[in-house]
Amino acid sequence: MSQNNILKGVFLVGLGATSYGMLATFVKLAYNEGYTTAEVTSSQFILGILGMLLINAFQKKRNGSTVVKASGKAIGQLMVAGTSLGFTSIFYYLAVRYIPVSIGIVMLMQTVWMGVVLEAILTKQLPSLRKVIAVIIVLTGTALATNLIESNTLPNWRGIAWGLMAAASFTATMFTSNRIALQLSSTQRSLFMLLGGGVIVLAFAIYTWTGTFNTDIFLKWGIVLSLFGTIIPPILMNAGFPHTGIGLGSIVSSLELPVSVMMAYVLLSEKVTLLQWTGIILIITAIIVMNVNRRKKG
Repeated sequence: MSQNNILKGVFLVGLGATSYGMLATFVKLAYNEGYTTAEVTSSQFILGILGMLLINAFQKKRNGSTVVKASGKAIGQLMVAGTSLGFTSIFYYLAVRYIPVSIGIVMLMQTVWMGVVLEAILTKQLPSLRKVIAVIIVLTGTALATNLIESNTLPNWRGIAWGLMAAASFTATMFTSNRIALQLSSTQRSLFMLLGGGVIVLAFAIYTWTGTFNTDIFLKWGIVLSLFGTIIPPILMNAGFPHTGIGLGSIVSSLELPVSVMMAYVLLSEKVTLLQWTGIILIITAIIVMNVNRRKKG
């Protein structure tokens, strides 16, 4: 693989991760304007699905008969797998209602150790020493990044709980998204997974409905949320990962963490201490430790 292709992959994955990193701050700004979690998630998924439908229609028109037709079984599997996307968005957005974005993204990054645990359960093998060390680094970094040491008060437990649930759901997404219906294009797979997530979001919106729904959210924040949360990142990352490999791609995608914290610092004026930044650096270090061997193999 040429150096130019690797650099291209790093650029694409980095842009995708940066897009994801901006998401929680936009959600928080929408909350500040009085929009609900149901309105935020519904607008993101509805416009995201419409956007992916247009992209798929364009690709089908351009590529014609070369487009692989999805079977009913593949569609069903992808929709079931995509339900975790809906759960992740709901749980993550509920989390940042109660805790700062800078802590919410740290909770989401618990996918690092959750992925190790899930892999150990599925393979029935103990994790390697390198992975155990990475998990210890993540947990240490989390204690620092959530400001447990300096602060006299603990973060809101509801935010922490929703954040951990978001991380668990996102872990499921990562394990299923690259194992199902790989014969289909990334845009086809993204569409059907979004449809599955949309079912969960719709159910949540109905369950929490109070009799009103502010449709202004679609033009005010929905377009931004769908672009940065459901359209741009998966397209960029699916295009970039084949060039970087899983190891290097995972390292580059950790950009989501500092970008999210910086966005919260700049746009929301969230206070981030030196100790918290140290914790964030430790979490990124753990991601590098876990994936550096994969990079060498790729």
